[in-house]
Parts: sequence; C-alpha cells; structure tokens
Amino acid sequence: MEFVDEKRYRKIKNGVGRAIADFSLIEEGDRIAVAVSGGKDSYTLLHILESLRRRAPVKYELVALTIDSGYPGFRSDVIAAHLKEHGFTHHVEATTHYDIIKEKRRPGSSYCSICARLKRGVLYTLAQQHGCNKLALGHHLDDFVETLLLNQFFVGTLKAMAPRMLADNGETTVIRPLVYVEEREIIPFARENRFPVVCCCCPVCGKADIQRKRMKELLKELERENPAVKRSLLRALANVQPRHLLDRELQRICDVP
Repeated sequence: MEFVDEKRYRKIKNGVGRAIADFSLIEEGDRIAVAVSGGKDSYTLLHILESLRRRAPVKYELVALTIDSGYPGFRSDVIAAHLKEHGFTHHVEATTHYDIIKEKRRPGSSYCSICARLKRGVLYTLAQQHGCNKLALGHHLDDFVETLLLNQFFVGTLKAMAPRMLADNGETTVIRPLVYVEEREIIPFARENRFPVVCCCCPVCGKADIQRKRMKELLKELERENPAVKRSLLRALANVQPRHLLDRELQRICDVP
C-alpha cells in the first residue's frame, strides 16, 4: 500500500520500529495475530507491521483477527473487504458477547471494560487456533499514559500497560507496537489513507468512558504548560525507582544486600 503522507508514515513506522527493537516485540519465525476492530488504531498497526515485514531482517507472518461481538449494525464485511483488497490473511469470529453484556453488566458500569475482557479471551483462543504465538494490540502512547493516571486516581495502583507480556493462558505473548506513537499522529494517518473505520455499534460507540475522558482533558490542560508531558509520563514507566515507593514487598526486595 502506498501511503499518502510520507513524512507522517515514516514517523509512525520509525516509532513502531523503535518499540520492536527496544522490547524485542518481533522475532524470527513469529506468526502474529493482529486484533483488527475496524478502528483507526488497529488499521494503522496492521498496515505498519505489514510495511515493516516486507523489509525486515527477520521473517514473520501476520494474521488479522476481527471479533464480531453481536452488536446490531456492526459492519464486519467492510473490514473483511478492506483486508482482502490488501491481501491480508483474515478471520472474523462471530460471538454472542452483546447478549452476555446485557445480562451481566452492572447498571452504570462501563461497556468497554467487560467487552474488552470478553474479546481478549476469544482473541487468545483464536491466536492459538491460527498457529500464532503472538497477539498484537493497537494501544498507543495515549492509552499507556491515560491508563497510568486512571489506575493512580481511581484504583490506587501504580500500573499501566506492558509493551510485551505473556498472557494469562501462558501461551500467547501480547505485544503493543504503537507504544511510542501518539494518537494525534494516528488520526490524520487513518483519515488520509482512507481506512474504512467501522463503529463497533455498542450503545456507547465513539464515546470515551467518563473517567478516561477526564484523563484526556487533564492531559490536554497539562500540555498547554508542558507540551512533552505525555512523553515524560511514558519515560517514567521506564524509570522506576522502587526504593522511593511505599510498596512493602518492593521495600523488602530493595533492602536485601
């Protein structure tokens, strides 16, 4: 695929390449399942990984996986047509997640959190069924720092996301190659290249949950004073000083001579 804005493409590609190198995200012989929801982030991730694959010093394969959660009106056919047009191996898995969510979701709780958990479980299973040892997710830099703040403000834990981690099933390695890429780069990239963005069609489609929205607004306000605040928060995740935290287990580890 020829990308419209060469400068923006190279900036995103270089960010993904740096993340792959820094965290050993892709290795020789990997078969990588890429979760493609139909959103701007997952399309960008898939196309950038394919662009890198063609020139990479190591050989790896990509398989695009889409979960149809059963929301009325979800256009998985639009996603499938785009991926077929560009030659991707692709699979759509139909589920009854919407029915489960309607039954199990507590009033006032987030649709996104329960939906994400259900999708993640299916993605792990599908990755194994398609012979994939890794699962690539489209979380970008903003997702990392917003999650860090959400956990601190509302959960009381010092935790964000990992660029690479072994899934709970003990088999699949989850990777997040967009960790160095800001959302402000992805939005115009997806628009300029006319990725056919598809709404998930859930009752809150297109709306950030109220707490995440507050984190986005806070970061925008802080950026007026410090334009590099998001990059600084991301660097903090790679510069942990355990001796200066209150975690007793960490203190015990640090006190061992």
